[in-house]
Amino acid sequence: MKFIKSTLLLLLSLCAFISFAEQTATISQQELLTLMATPASNTIVLDVRTPNEFAQGHIKGAINISHDQINNNLSKIIGYKNQTVVVHCRSGRRAVSAENALRAAGFSDLRHLDGDMNGWQAADLPLIK
Repeated sequence: MKFIKSTLLLLLSLCAFISFAEQTATISQQELLTLMATPASNTIVLDVRTPNEFAQGHIKGAINISHDQINNNLSKIIGYKNQTVVVHCRSGRRAVSAENALRAAGFSDLRHLDGDMNGWQAADLPLIK
């Protein structure tokens, strides 16, 4: 019985390690604003909310591809594969899904916007409507 418990604990630890290793680094709202204000910045903002949500207000310069359409629209963003891509949705769940798809497609410098759109709006940061 101890062997089974030890094996299960080892497997759970391994799964947790793998999951943690796949997490995307976060970027703060202020760090993103600084990057966006830098003329030579190669940072792309990818908004993975629905087109309707995007139309209600989005970060200036953001590209909108719904999280469930990332794989179907890779050709539109593959040119940014080696640039910093900051991904966000409303609250975070859809962004994680999109980040996994982008990572699988070879995107090398992904960031997750801390707080997503909810945080951006709570901080009263600028939106384009």
